[in-house]
Order: sequence, then structure tokens, then C-alpha cells
Amino acid sequence: MKRRNIGFISFRIAGTDGVSLEIDKWATVFERMGHDNYYCAGELDTPEERSLLLPKAHFTHPEVEEIQQDLFHTDVRPRAVTSRIHELRDELKRGIYEFIERFSIDVLVPENTLAIPLNIPFGLAISEVIAETRIPTIGHHHDFTWERKRFMLNCVSDYLRNAYPPRLHSITHVVINGTARNQLALRSGANAALIPNVMDYDHPPSGVDSYNADVREALGIGPDDTLVLQPTRVIQRKGIEHAIELVRRLEKQDNAILVISHASGDEGFSYEGRVRSYAELLGVRALFVEEIISDRRGDCGDGRKIYTLDDVYPHADLITYPSLVEGFGNAFLEAVYHRKPIFVNNYPVFAYDIRPRGFQVALMEQFITNDVVEEVERFLHDDDYRRQAVDHNYAIARAHYSYRGLQLNLEHIMMEFFGIDEV
Repeated sequence: MKRRNIGFISFRIAGTDGVSLEIDKWATVFERMGHDNYYCAGELDTPEERSLLLPKAHFTHPEVEEIQQDLFHTDVRPRAVTSRIHELRDELKRGIYEFIERFSIDVLVPENTLAIPLNIPFGLAISEVIAETRIPTIGHHHDFTWERKRFMLNCVSDYLRNAYPPRLHSITHVVINGTARNQLALRSGANAALIPNVMDYDHPPSGVDSYNADVREALGIGPDDTLVLQPTRVIQRKGIEHAIELVRRLEKQDNAILVISHASGDEGFSYEGRVRSYAELLGVRALFVEEIISDRRGDCGDGRKIYTLDDVYPHADLITYPSLVEGFGNAFLEAVYHRKPIFVNNYPVFAYDIRPRGFQVALMEQFITNDVVEEVERFLHDDDYRRQAVDHNYAIARAHYSYRGLQLNLEHIMMEFFGIDEV
């Protein structure tokens, strides 16, 4: 396969958010295919010699936030706001051109930047660069505008129609679930390839080692306690109240403790306050451990270790994933990868894309029933039943959500771009 330079471009390519994790997986597969990866974003933890930082690409940049605040509470756009959008668009375009030229990018991969309008000038800039260059582009779309209520009232419907996502000949659109593919076709007429999120199921996790052996001790959880892991950010669509209720129901028999791995992120802290209050109200011990969980091992500077989420998974007895809405379900695939029993809400993408595969889980239909609690308790106390379930789930995921499947899909797209002789 001819070596190509792949240019990932996003708001941020850093940390443990779902988009950054999928970028890392795609980059790994592109490397296996013989290509080189380069990165452009408003926040980066990628190799410096392969990266271009564009601070105003990030949706948290003050100038971007100031513009965005004027766009999604009214249907009238002041002329001055339009001018500011295009001034920043032109500035970002210059940065994108610099990225393409500096690293001789052959294929551009915008990651969610042409799907969800967190930074309108950035989306417009990327779309115009693609139109002006006809560079082969894989638009990797995780979340769309119509999937978020906060974007419904806006004064940028003209931009949303043209750039979210753009209809350009050199773009191959990729979505991560079947509902998104159907909605994209219905709303824009655009065809899209369906490539779900993946894990490297051909290489099982390493499990407990000398570094992470003390995770329970670091969390203050005893060897006989039940560690229930909620491996997500603290945002409303994660439905963490249901995890708290489940732990309350398990607590007397199993001394269950809920560990919440990530911080609130970019959606404010009011929901975190609600979760903390609800846990206190029900008398549930809920640990918010974002200070010692990162994408890399290290130390906090106060004598405490920093662990990765992969360090915590081996110590968990149960994974809770009661999300109301997900683009796909990274945490679900991670739980399967680590062979852990899962309590999951039947959110729309799970119902449409994942559940038909035949995974064996404790499934909640919007609220917890006694049957759900009994299934969870069987997972916790019947070793043979649990082992059979997690092995069954691993085999299904390996067949349908592996790096091998991702590579086949990317090879097909590259062949469409460059022809069979070049691939």
C-alpha cells in the first residue's frame, strides 16, 4: 500500500473524551496500513513534530465561546456577529492550509467538526478548504446537530445546511450508528458509510499489574466491597441517577460503592451537583475520582498515583452504563473488552445497533425494576453465569467491533479515493 499522510483535524485531540479515543484507534489502524498520521486541533497531546496547534479551533476558546453564545438562543443573527464569524473563519482557514502544506496531507479526516456546531467558524473554514482543494476527506461524524436540543433554536440555519455536514464530491461521510446514517440521508440526501466504534479485541487487556494492583486501596474500597464503575463524564445524558439507585438497592447485601471516573467536562457543573445531592439523599457512597484518572499514568504531586481507566476496570465488579443518549457507546465496548458484567439502559443506538448482536447484559428500559436488580445480583454472585456472559459478549464484539473490521472499511475508502492500483 502506498504510504499516505493522514491529517486528523478536530476541536481537541487530547484526553479521554470519546472522539479523542476514536481518533487514537483510527490512527493506530492507519499506521498498521502503512500510513503516517498528523494532527491539528485546539488542544493536543499528540507528538509535537506531527502536530499543529490552532487554539481557536477549540470550542472553549474565549473568542469562540463569545461568538457561539450569540448563535443558539435566537433566530435573528446581528450583522456584527456575521462579520465576526467570517473574520475567525478566515483566520482558521489560514491555519488549516498551513497544516495541509506543512505536512503534505493526502487525506483529511475532520473528526466531528462537520457534524456538531460547537465552533461554527471552524466548521465553515474546514468546509471551504475542502471545496477549494478537493482534498480527499473522510468526514468522521459522531454527533449531529439534530441530536442535541440546545442547537434547535439558532440563527445559523444557513451555515448548518451548508457545512454540517457539507455536500462536496471529495468527502466520504462516515457515521457510527445506523440511525445517524438514516437521518443524514433523510435530512440532506447524503450517503454515509457506517463504521462503528471499535476496540482491539484481538489483543486482550493486560489486567492487574504491579502499578495498578493498589487501585482499591487508593480508592478506599475494601477487597470484599462491590466496586461499581460508572466510566463516563458527569453529564445529564449519562443518566447517573439510575446507577445511584442500583447501588442503593445492592448496598445492604453487597456493600456496593459507586466510582465515577470522569469530571463534568464542558457542559457545566449543575448536573454534578444534582448527582452528588441524589447520592447523599439515598445514602450511597459515590466517589468522584477524576483527579486520579487520566489517559496516562503519572502522579498528582501530592503522593497519589494517577491511573488510567484501564487500570481501574480490572478491579470493577460491575459496570453501569444507564445512558439516555449516546452516539454509539465507547464505555460499553470497554466493559466488554475487560470482560465485565454490564448494567445498561436500552438507549436508542443500543436498541437499534448493538442489542440485536445478542449481548448478554442487565438491561434497563428507562427505569430499574426488580428483574433488573436480580439479573445484576446473579452476575455478582454466580461465577459460572458471569463468566459465560462476559466470554459470550467478548466473542460477539471481536466479530463485529474489532480493529480488523475498521481496517477493512478504511482500505475500501482509500481505494475509492486513489484507485486499486494506488492502494
